[in-house]
Amino acid sequence: MYPHEEILEAIEDNPIITAVKDQEGLETCLKTESKIVFILFGDICNIGKIVKRVKDVHKIAIVHMDLLGGIGSKEVAVDFMREQTMADGIISTKLTLLKRAKELGMFTVLRVFILDSMALKSIAKQAEQAKPDVMEILPGIMPKITQQIVQKISVPIICGGLISDKEDIIGAISAGASAISSTNSEVWRL
Repeated sequence: MYPHEEILEAIEDNPIITAVKDQEGLETCLKTESKIVFILFGDICNIGKIVKRVKDVHKIAIVHMDLLGGIGSKEVAVDFMREQTMADGIISTKLTLLKRAKELGMFTVLRVFILDSMALKSIAKQAEQAKPDVMEILPGIMPKITQQIVQKISVPIICGGLISDKEDIIGAISAGASAISSTNSEVWRL
């Protein structure tokens, strides 16, 4: 498992994080410069193999727990992820899963959807409760909102969702985001 400092350095070194939603995307991302892979697919039967594939090429594997099939939302699911797959970290919208991952020494990404002003207002409270290593906000194409969040939150911000070109990346980074995440393989090459 990669130390938290090394993961944060990897984000700093290359602010484009590959996010994969299928096997084809996984194979493509393994050939990129990005050191971090957000795994957004899989199930209880194959997640170990997916994580191993990422780690075999010396990349950091961070699994989105909420998107895995056959894995519940109880803390024991995080124990399974740590013990059976050796994932470096998890992504989740669920505070209980993030808290358990922190207890196990895993890297944590709190994913937050900014749907309206109420979601924006509650973001600082969520960050305080979860104490994530980083926060990922979606959609990531809102520079003005990203700038507001960066001013409120003391952890690095990753912008994800709907990032489709260099302009989107520049907008997010210029607004204070530490990185972007994208499933778009064209973005990975920018």
